[in-house]
Amino acid sequence: MDVFLRTFVVYLFLLVILRLAGKRTLSEMSTFDFILLLIISEATQNALVDDDRSLSNGLAVILSLVALDRMLGFLKWKYSALEKVAEGTPLVLVDHGKVLQEAVDRSRVTRDDILQAARQNGGIARMDQIKYAVLEASGGISIIPMEAPRDDEGLERRIEEALLRVLQKTGRLP
Repeated sequence: MDVFLRTFVVYLFLLVILRLAGKRTLSEMSTFDFILLLIISEATQNALVDDDRSLSNGLAVILSLVALDRMLGFLKWKYSALEKVAEGTPLVLVDHGKVLQEAVDRSRVTRDDILQAARQNGGIARMDQIKYAVLEASGGISIIPMEAPRDDEGLERRIEEALLRVLQKTGRLP
């Protein structure tokens, strides 16, 4: 029974720590983050199995982790508030070209991160071309570009001018 309790405690501890670490940590791992993850996994393994490296203990840990994951999935499905706590919610970082500094600071995302996502996802080079930048619960940044202003009057005027030129060249207008 000890292995199930240890597995439960370690699982919840890792869930809380990774949730507090922020969305960007999970989305884009640097070399440092990857090394840290490897060390955490080794420490987790040691905390779960202690000195008992038997097959039955390993299988019990795996069973416990899968059961906890399925239980958490069911609880998130049943209670949407729990899903918001466990997974987080999207966060608007840019609103009509204006950086929402409080949201950017809270999420530890830089202006460069936003512009990089804008270049990669929409070929956008400037902040004022971004209608919304949203830090998704998964850690990625979604970019919604500004709509190009419609120039219906200018288009109509240019069409009329072109028609007049054509009519003048063909001699249908004086």
